[in-house]
Amino acid sequence: MLFMVFWLLQLQLPLLVRGEKRTPCHLERTFSPTSYRDGDLVVGGFFPLIKNKITKFSYWKMFWMHPKYNMKDYRWLQKHYYQVLALMFAVEEINRNPNLLPNMTLGFHIYNAYHNDDNILESSLMWLSGQGQTIPNYNCERQYKSVVVIGGASSALTVSMGSLLELYKFPQISYGLFDSLLSGPGQFPSVYQMATSDTSLSLGMVRLMVHFQWTWVGLVTSDDTIGEKFLRDLKEEMIRNYICVAMTQKISIGQTMDIDSHQEFLFKIIKSRANVIVIYGDTDSLLSVRFHEKPYFFPKILWISTSDSDITKKPGSVYFDNFHGALIFSIQTSQMPGFQHFLKTINPLKYPEDIFLEKFWATAFGCTSNHRKGNGSVCSQNASLDTLSLSSLDKIMSYESYTVYNAIYAVAWALHKMFLLRSEIEPKRYGDNQIIHPWKLHFFLKNILFNNSAGNQVVLDKKKKSMMNYDILNYVTFPNDTDVTVKVGKFIPQAPPGQDFIIQEKAIVWNRWWKKAIPKRCSKICGPGFHRKAQEGKPTCCFDCASCPEGQISNHTGNDQCMKCPEDQYPNRERIYCLPKLMIFLDYKEPLGMTLACIAICFSLLTALVLWVFVKNKDTPIVKANNRDLSYILLISLSLCFLCSLLFIGSPTATNCLLRQTTFGVMFTVAISSILAKTITVVLAFRATRPGSRSRRWVGSRAPFSLVVFCTFIQVMFCVIWLLLSPPFPDTDTHSDPEHIILECNEGSLIAFYSVLGYMAFLALGSFTVAFLARNLPDTFNEAKFITFSMLVFCSVWVSFLPTYQSTKGKMMVAVEVFSILSSSAGLLGCIFAPKCYVILVQPQKNTKKTLKNNENS
Repeated sequence: MLFMVFWLLQLQLPLLVRGEKRTPCHLERTFSPTSYRDGDLVVGGFFPLIKNKITKFSYWKMFWMHPKYNMKDYRWLQKHYYQVLALMFAVEEINRNPNLLPNMTLGFHIYNAYHNDDNILESSLMWLSGQGQTIPNYNCERQYKSVVVIGGASSALTVSMGSLLELYKFPQISYGLFDSLLSGPGQFPSVYQMATSDTSLSLGMVRLMVHFQWTWVGLVTSDDTIGEKFLRDLKEEMIRNYICVAMTQKISIGQTMDIDSHQEFLFKIIKSRANVIVIYGDTDSLLSVRFHEKPYFFPKILWISTSDSDITKKPGSVYFDNFHGALIFSIQTSQMPGFQHFLKTINPLKYPEDIFLEKFWATAFGCTSNHRKGNGSVCSQNASLDTLSLSSLDKIMSYESYTVYNAIYAVAWALHKMFLLRSEIEPKRYGDNQIIHPWKLHFFLKNILFNNSAGNQVVLDKKKKSMMNYDILNYVTFPNDTDVTVKVGKFIPQAPPGQDFIIQEKAIVWNRWWKKAIPKRCSKICGPGFHRKAQEGKPTCCFDCASCPEGQISNHTGNDQCMKCPEDQYPNRERIYCLPKLMIFLDYKEPLGMTLACIAICFSLLTALVLWVFVKNKDTPIVKANNRDLSYILLISLSLCFLCSLLFIGSPTATNCLLRQTTFGVMFTVAISSILAKTITVVLAFRATRPGSRSRRWVGSRAPFSLVVFCTFIQVMFCVIWLLLSPPFPDTDTHSDPEHIILECNEGSLIAFYSVLGYMAFLALGSFTVAFLARNLPDTFNEAKFITFSMLVFCSVWVSFLPTYQSTKGKMMVAVEVFSILSSSAGLLGCIFAPKCYVILVQPQKNTKKTLKNNENS
């Protein structure tokens, strides 16, 4: 950096001394002109107003030609003076405001600063040391008034200035495109960016491509960090929407292409066969494409650009027809109140010291002011900027002008708060013309927050800034050498879907080769309910449309993949949107639940009736046979088995989830163990009739009851272990039924659940085996045959239950288990007790001792 400074001193100082009139702290400069307006505090403005057309001979000419002749090698950049007008307007407005910086005035010092010119460091040194001085650390009287620098049309210009200004901790406010490089920690802490880091621009451009079905698009960006980030974001968004990149081209900022490079660029576009090209960057990036000695023709190309690229028609530039029909994303801004009146009153006669205004006036109106010598016609005294074409006024009130306006107000409010704070500490010094240390302004700039005259909030903290909204403009040129931009749509990222992107196709004037929007794609766009499926061996923009898988939806056009509905929702038939799932369970109010509940209650009452019949006829032989007390236990357990099925019906709760399987398991164990005990009793009774049999001592004992208790105790232990280790709990099933949420009981430990069922199966198999072996024993009231058949029914029901239970889901699974409980219990009740009840109630004559003796004698 120091080397560059000393090189500038050696290069420029001889030129400044020779041929120029020196006054204290002042030099009239022609090589790098400036404009100054005095004030109590002075704001520096660095704008790229004049560009040096450097050739390989230009450096030699600088050493022997007077600066005023070298000015012929410069190009006037009219657009950037629009920001100077916004600065002038803001300064005058602040000076008239009695509530902002009272008793103080703001001034400004405008410098020409083009980042590719060597005089950018010289201008920065002049600003630091005072007007006309380029000696480092030299302070002129005017230097004490300097407070802040407004500049940075591009990040390269900001870096060039900031490298020197950062040494003095001098505040610098950049109004160009946001660059993450400038906001990095510790890189340029004295640089503040007015623009917002906004990634929604790439999203809006892709939405435009998707809308018009453009999937073969070329990209042209500036060769810097801003262009690189935009290119990366745009490519990612294009890939997500299956849009192919036809070609990419990076343009060096501020360097006009030579003939070979320009022809290579043109050939690359033609070779790509892209009809749509996105160009992104600041004005300087596009200048290298459009400002060329020999214009080239871009056939059938639609350009998508931003307002920063400034694709505007200049007088005599016929080749600007190449951009006819272009679509421009322009950041929405508010009108500055009073700015129109300011444009009406400003002219070179009012500000004779502003040489930039004179140049701007001559360029805008094609004439010269009447108080200066020059070629061409003399401008009318009534000439006003508001008489320019509509497109010219749009550029004057552009987003850059709006940010410069806000930047001046941010400085004013920061100074105002600084002086208020200082007046509280040193009341007598407020309002005095005291020395300002610019580095002390950082604290106030970092925390600045205010509403501008348009009612919009202005903040320098990037974390508090909101996203940008864009107007979509259509650039139209006319044969009479005029142009206009027409609003044809808008893009508001934060708006609800359907309102965020709006485009009026009928209002668009297309390229002269186009009659309407030309979709260039190898596949039709996929509608809602479908997603893209890549075609093998073809580019990513070629695809098939496949219906969304089950449980997924696609509610937008052109989705690359479907999205799953939440667990509590399911897709509609077209798979476009999700519907809320209904919660279901085996309810008493529905027919199935009501039917099963009625059956359970009826069978339970029927079992109780059978028990009443047995108790009433307890002294009859048929009731006494095969252990009367075991019959009572069996009937009571069967009645409870019917009732326990009611625990499976209704909304699952923590209580019935704990009770339903355990109660069912214990009750059925009691019933099956009672049947096993009755069967063993039959065998023991038959063996006791044999002479000398040892089985006599077991007949009439309490051994059968002990068997029932023992078998039941084992099942109870299984249930206790189950409840202690992994008990059942209420749960929801969102997957079995796509349209419903099933409320159910999660069994907790499946091992414990199947252990309980397996133990009952073991007892049932034992009862069936013993009964089958004893079915032909000669006994008048032998139950073995009935028990054999009942256990055959019981086993058949539960063997068929297992596969059915596993294959069903939701409430039908619960219904299957309830049905198995009812049917198996009814089988036991009917097969064992129906024949006995028939004898007791219908043929009581057979239920006597006499009949018993006759049967034994026969």
